[in-house]
Amino acid sequence: MRLSEILENERYELTAGNTGRKLIAGDIEIASLCNDTRQVEEGCLFFCIKGANFDSHDAAGEAAAKGAGAIVIERDVEMPGDLETPLVRVADTRAAMAKMAAAFYGHPAEKLRTIGITGTKGKTTTTYLIRQMLENAGYKTGLIGTIEMIIGDTHIPAGNTTPESILLQKTMRRMVDEDCVAVVMEVSSQALMLHRTDGFVFDVGVFTNIEEDHIGPNEHRDFADYLHCKSMLFRQCRFGIGNMDDEHFEEVMKDRTCELITYGFKKGADYRAADPMLIKKSGELGVLFSISGKLDMRAEFAMPGNFSVYNALCAIAVAKHFDCDDLQIEDALKHVSVRGRIEMIPVSPEYTLLIDYAHNAMALENLLVTLKEYRPNRLVTLFGCGGNRSKVRRYQMGEVSGKLSDLTVITSDNPRFEDPMAIIGDIREGIEKTTGSFVEIPDRREAIKYCIKNAEPGDVIVLAGKGHEDYQEIKGVKYPMDERDLIRDVVAELAEEASGNQG
Repeated sequence: MRLSEILENERYELTAGNTGRKLIAGDIEIASLCNDTRQVEEGCLFFCIKGANFDSHDAAGEAAAKGAGAIVIERDVEMPGDLETPLVRVADTRAAMAKMAAAFYGHPAEKLRTIGITGTKGKTTTTYLIRQMLENAGYKTGLIGTIEMIIGDTHIPAGNTTPESILLQKTMRRMVDEDCVAVVMEVSSQALMLHRTDGFVFDVGVFTNIEEDHIGPNEHRDFADYLHCKSMLFRQCRFGIGNMDDEHFEEVMKDRTCELITYGFKKGADYRAADPMLIKKSGELGVLFSISGKLDMRAEFAMPGNFSVYNALCAIAVAKHFDCDDLQIEDALKHVSVRGRIEMIPVSPEYTLLIDYAHNAMALENLLVTLKEYRPNRLVTLFGCGGNRSKVRRYQMGEVSGKLSDLTVITSDNPRFEDPMAIIGDIREGIEKTTGSFVEIPDRREAIKYCIKNAEPGDVIVLAGKGHEDYQEIKGVKYPMDERDLIRDVVAELAEEASGNQG
């Protein structure tokens, strides 16, 4: 593709290296895009990006030496020798990269119905739920999120909640080429702040909720900045859907440029929930609730707690915007499963076993408070904490589990370069501030076996912290470890042991 076509919507200055000699963009052919010097190839367009720890403007000379066809910059760079690699100077390389990637891949978002979801909690579950409803209605729908990207039957593990703009546009191009007609994606505050989703307008933007999170070095300077970045989505979409129960809803939406409909429990919501009733059956937990306003329905959602009602309402509002019928919605609510997000694993009808990604005190507390509402015989929580991370998290998670669980099973997570027993000791210190019972079983497989072997009728057993992860990191090496596989192996082993005892 000619550089002039990629630069169609960009203000720029184009020179031959640092000579100052003007060039014509139409004379330059570009083979690919990248912003990582490890990916530079002959004829690529390389973007110099200032990151948290490294500014790749300092690597412009390296990219030129490797054969980059042109380099996009926002400040002066050093070029080696007499190389006259074309330099494209713009005001902001991140913003330019998003728009230029959209042009390079043929503006794929214009050929898709695009749905972007932002919020502190609920994004992942809601994206899967929306995708299932749209698929039920016959819309082949791609998904981009924290866990993975889905294109048809292809599942690609995710690196970021919202990928960098080049990968985002490339992925949407592939979705178009594979006959997807819609895409639903998680849109993080970081993505909005760093212009990853620039270059197109979402058909639908969704706001779930906002709490203090992602504040600190390399993220957001304070809550006001975090909120502002979330709100940017509603100046980049044609139609907005928002949770009006959230205390910051009005602030998030105050400068919106889109149409808006609302959901929540409050009077006046376009999709209003009422009369939630917790459901517990055959080792499964769920919630039943009524909907009024733009839709009259009694809905059953196969995920627990009142917060799940918000996820369901949000997905329903999106689905109705795309004319899904009630049966298509009801089927998704009853059958959707999200890997590692309150994922119930059928082991026995006598008790409930679930996997969840809760890996900090706030997430664990929210989860356990929700599960206690189901009045389990015992609430058993298994978790560990990551190595080479803040010890405060360990103390806090230990204290939360000690207060809310009937039994805590302390085990190993990703110890990384730390001694697993030292991490367990820190968690124990938090639990010992409470009166909660606990056991320590460092081997995660053996810890899971202990929970299943000693399960009692009516128990709810939570395996927390790993969620969708399928590895354990020890001393810099990631070893395969999927809790679903561990559960299957443990159940088979216990059945064999029981059979041998009977013999």
